[in-house]
Amino acid sequence: MKLIFKKLSPYKWLIALVFVLLFAQAMSNLLLPTLMGNIVDNGVVAGEIPYIWKIGGVMLGVSILTVAVSVLASLYSAKIAMGHGRDIRRDVFRHVQTFAMKEFDELGTASLITRTTNDITQIQQVMMMMLRLVITAPLMMIGGIIMAVSKDAKLSLVVLGVMPFLVLAIVLIMRKGMPLFKAVQKRLDKMNLVMRENLTGARVIRAFNKENTEAKRLKEANGNLTNVLIKVNKLMAFLMPLMMLLMNLTVVGIIWFGGMRIDGGSMEIGDLMAFIQYVMQIMFALVMASMMFVILPRAAVSANRIKEVLDTDPSITDQVEAHRSTAAATGTLEFDHVDFYYPGAEEPALTDVNFRSNPGEITAIIGGTGSGKSTLVHLIPRFYDVTNGAIRVNGVDIREASQAEVRSKIGLVPQKAFLFTGTVAENIRYGKDDATMEDIQRAAKIAQADDFISKMEHGYDTKLEQGGANLSGGQKQRLAIARALVRRPDLYLFDDSFSALDYKTDAKLRQALKEEVTDASIVIVAQRVSSVMDADRIIVLDHGKVDGIGTHEELLESSAIYQQIVESQHGEEETA
Repeated sequence: MKLIFKKLSPYKWLIALVFVLLFAQAMSNLLLPTLMGNIVDNGVVAGEIPYIWKIGGVMLGVSILTVAVSVLASLYSAKIAMGHGRDIRRDVFRHVQTFAMKEFDELGTASLITRTTNDITQIQQVMMMMLRLVITAPLMMIGGIIMAVSKDAKLSLVVLGVMPFLVLAIVLIMRKGMPLFKAVQKRLDKMNLVMRENLTGARVIRAFNKENTEAKRLKEANGNLTNVLIKVNKLMAFLMPLMMLLMNLTVVGIIWFGGMRIDGGSMEIGDLMAFIQYVMQIMFALVMASMMFVILPRAAVSANRIKEVLDTDPSITDQVEAHRSTAAATGTLEFDHVDFYYPGAEEPALTDVNFRSNPGEITAIIGGTGSGKSTLVHLIPRFYDVTNGAIRVNGVDIREASQAEVRSKIGLVPQKAFLFTGTVAENIRYGKDDATMEDIQRAAKIAQADDFISKMEHGYDTKLEQGGANLSGGQKQRLAIARALVRRPDLYLFDDSFSALDYKTDAKLRQALKEEVTDASIVIVAQRVSSVMDADRIIVLDHGKVDGIGTHEELLESSAIYQQIVESQHGEEETA
């Protein structure tokens, strides 16, 4: 919780204002019972009607003041809590943006979503309650005790006798509640994970008729969460009746002993009524404090989960002094005897990969499933760092340059084309913020996307649904390619980005790339021989090792694996 409280420093003056307002509210509330007692003793009993009107007017004024400061305190408390939550969410988001893929794999996407939404919401709610109660409850309790003692010290012993039982109840409930709150957040993570998989994988689930299976998974996750929440609510439900029981027993005891003292002439009726009001305020302050202690454990769990994210150091960081690429090496890519292990893996994903690509050259990567093609591509933008060796872009080791610098030189088209909600033009412009409409259309034409875009009702202003759901797989791939092309980087990475294209479109796209891109290196990962046979060099990977490097003709003679790939696709190629 310390880290969370430190983030309140920008709101210190607002917090001070809230404390002043709450102090005024507490003092007003403490004054009212005394005024009421004076009305009873000096007005009602004595029959002084003008006095009743006079003190009644004062009570009305104090009540109006109480309402005003209470509303203002609530308003500023909400502003502080919501602003504080916004700041935490912003900091978490910014920090998560620095994570490498390793950290995403360790924390989990579903858990990160829960932490940035539900956990921070819990902190916001508790912060708002704390700002209201952390000063009000102590003031009301201490002030109430002082005022009650001033009315009748002996009768105050009744209150002191009940307090240990209240404190014991709060401590016991806290001890039982903390483990349950931890379980709630963990099971909420699991619930979000199942829900996310059900929503994102809806097509696969329906295609395999697995609706009932997924319904059972969701029911199980929901049931586990429900069971823990029921336990939590049972615990909370036990607290309030206990508090009310103790409160009412205290009032009964006060009336009993207070009646005796009035009968003995040691106390006035008005003082007893004021005393009862002060005791109610004391007990109410204790109830508020108990509610605070009840919700604090859950907030503490959420705060620890947020702290865990903020304390997670990214495995890939920039050096203090980053090198800048030289113009002489612009458009080059070099793998210098690169080895790579995934975190925790016993076997290497890549072993001794060594090649160089110059501007205008096309380097193709081909191999079987699991051979390390995509892994090789993901090392270039530093999604992971190499274990041994070095990767150089524009002649500079990517570990010696900033991540932003490296990625600014790269145009990546991932294996799964991902589009954002917005227009076609906005999705292409995502690659370059200041791209003109001419730049967008040029990139679309090279990517063979201009034809189908022009046929849309609104052309480049056509709205895309989430993930580009209103486009075919090939159309999404071509828009993703256009998004990389509009950037005009020094290095293009196509990670199996032509798989959804027909052979004719594939050939036209590769020809356009060869003609238009002359000052940058191109790396193409592909499964089809037709997509790589015209490359300047083809790298054949087999279980992370380079089986051969050369042109199509050279590999047909030197690489048995390449020969097998060609033979397996020969009939398909002939048909094409």
